[in-house]
Amino acid sequence: MHKKDKKKGKDSSNTTSYTGKLEITRGGLGFVVIEGQQKDIMVKPEHLNNALNGDTVTIEVRGYSDNNNRREGRVTGVIKRKQSEFSGTVQVHPHFAFLIPDNEKMQVDIYIPLHLLNNATNGDKAIARIIEWTAKAKNPVGEIVTILTDESANEIAMQGILTENGFPLSFPDDVLEEAARYSEHIDKDEVKKRHDLRDVLTMTIDPVDAKDFDDALSFRALKGGWYEVGVHIADVGHFIQEDSALDKEAYNRATSVYLPDRVLPMLPERLSNELCSLRPNEDKYTFSAVFKVNKKGQVKDPWIGKTLIHSDRRFAYEEVQEMIEGADGDHKEVIMILNEMAQNLRKERFAKGAINFSSQEVRFKLDEKGKPIGIVIKESKEAHQLIEEFMLLANRTVAEYVSGLTFKDKPIPFPYRVHDEPDPDKLKMFTAYAARYGVRFDLSNPETVAKSFNQMLKVVQGKPEQHVLEQLGIRTMAKAVYTTENVGHYGLGFDDYCHFTSPIRRYPDVLVHRVVYQCLEEKIKPIKDMEAKCRHCSDQERRAMEAERAANKYKQVEYMQDYVGEEFEAVISGISAFGFWAETVAHKCEGMISIHDLAQVDDFTFLEGEYALVGRHTGLRFAMGDKVVVRVVAANLEKRQIDYTLAELVDMPRLPLARRDRSRPGNQKGGKQKDYGKRNDSKGGKKKKK
Repeated sequence: MHKKDKKKGKDSSNTTSYTGKLEITRGGLGFVVIEGQQKDIMVKPEHLNNALNGDTVTIEVRGYSDNNNRREGRVTGVIKRKQSEFSGTVQVHPHFAFLIPDNEKMQVDIYIPLHLLNNATNGDKAIARIIEWTAKAKNPVGEIVTILTDESANEIAMQGILTENGFPLSFPDDVLEEAARYSEHIDKDEVKKRHDLRDVLTMTIDPVDAKDFDDALSFRALKGGWYEVGVHIADVGHFIQEDSALDKEAYNRATSVYLPDRVLPMLPERLSNELCSLRPNEDKYTFSAVFKVNKKGQVKDPWIGKTLIHSDRRFAYEEVQEMIEGADGDHKEVIMILNEMAQNLRKERFAKGAINFSSQEVRFKLDEKGKPIGIVIKESKEAHQLIEEFMLLANRTVAEYVSGLTFKDKPIPFPYRVHDEPDPDKLKMFTAYAARYGVRFDLSNPETVAKSFNQMLKVVQGKPEQHVLEQLGIRTMAKAVYTTENVGHYGLGFDDYCHFTSPIRRYPDVLVHRVVYQCLEEKIKPIKDMEAKCRHCSDQERRAMEAERAANKYKQVEYMQDYVGEEFEAVISGISAFGFWAETVAHKCEGMISIHDLAQVDDFTFLEGEYALVGRHTGLRFAMGDKVVVRVVAANLEKRQIDYTLAELVDMPRLPLARRDRSRPGNQKGGKQKDYGKRNDSKGGKKKKK
């Protein structure tokens, strides 16, 4: 927040204060990112005042750096720590100890009093929690909370990734005790308050390895070609009392985190895997949205309320997909009707402006030690879409219900899930690039832009440019966030949208359940600081995504360590001034080819608007979506980095001579051209295959 107008100059009496997020480089220099401002503020190490990477801080701007181009300031306070636990190596001295953090952006060691080592010894890998850091102290004081010495390298890496992103590895004792107090038995008095649907056919459809089931579908036939379809969600709010220890811990985490070999849950397992999980053959408390639907996907008479259900069957996506494709199975007729409804709901959604970006999910096959032994690329099939469409219907219906109500003539504070319109500058650059492939966009209004996106995705389906246009198109989009400002969800084409369907793993859904129940009971008591809670949940969601990306990258690197020296077909997935990234076709492992490596071929220029590197002498052009053959040079687990080198040129386009830079040596007739394509191996460059 801006507290005083800026006055340019180095006079210390002219100061400006802001609140922002601190980012620290590996070299120790800090930069505070201020929301709504393009330029960040530089902070020298001596002015960080105990602030750490990722912290939300207040900063005082006191002038400009020596080159007069960048504002410079000092941190005056830490509002919120990104993390309080750090992984590292224990160093024990005669009278004290330190934890030396693994994270290079953690610039100070953590002082550990000997009585807080908790059995850690010199050289142990461990996790320490900061418990005190006074203003004048050089180092924070901490205690060892976990010893990792006896764990595998994978265990240390995964736990380190979680702590780096501020997620605690265990639940406090008072939270576990509170969760343990709840009974698994259904209370007779509670049943009277709910709509009892235990006699209606109900099923769950989830991944084969799922451990918690927070949504279920019920189905029964009505007269006149109509069916009753219920979307039933675990009633987490029944167990989490507002402001309880359990509630505060769930809010602090705000989300479950999904890594390749584990889930770090938002709720203790007593709730997430037992009491709230809609397991088969058990009566469960649920919060439901029930609809009348026909096979055409027409919907009427929505009902929202608390229910009691009994799941009759647990399905895996694969089972349902096999039935959709022709196999026999339990309740096949019901599955086929639900799928027909879902596909019609899907068609209608896209017809009304939703954007149909395709999605792929990469999953790792792991051995018993967590080492990746294979990579599976999963695409969204009709079984996934069946669940997705009914969850979208429930989320939209709940948001529409609340958005139509007021409290004291004002909108009710509510955590909408919103997705703003594309950034105009990014969109302009992208549409200019798409025009190279004959794709034209109508930029008249947001609706025509969405239609243009869908037309583009339809036209390029199966063509070489599909991948690049999809990836670049997604990058033009705003990020979806939680907020009380209901601007709609552009990507889904909904005016009102929220997250209602996953309260086991998302705290915003818990908030949604609370507000909706208040509205149904006509006992509205607006939740305080809802917008601040929305921002926190959005921040935690981003941290979880960062942790998931880091863990996936670690597994990619670990997998590719077995293939150093091997060659693979790849697609260029990113371009910058210092090289390009390529993703292998077979297993979606991304690595970089540096500009220094490309210097063996030519002197390349980065053309930002064209997403390309172009050789000044040869006219060679490397652009997003181009196919290349890469050789794996290195796979560094510590840096989570794969390095490739070009192994072979594959039909690389060249610029016409008229567009090359002829002002540099070597461009004139007879100029020396750099030789490319010679192998470093002694076998004549025969391509290796795996």
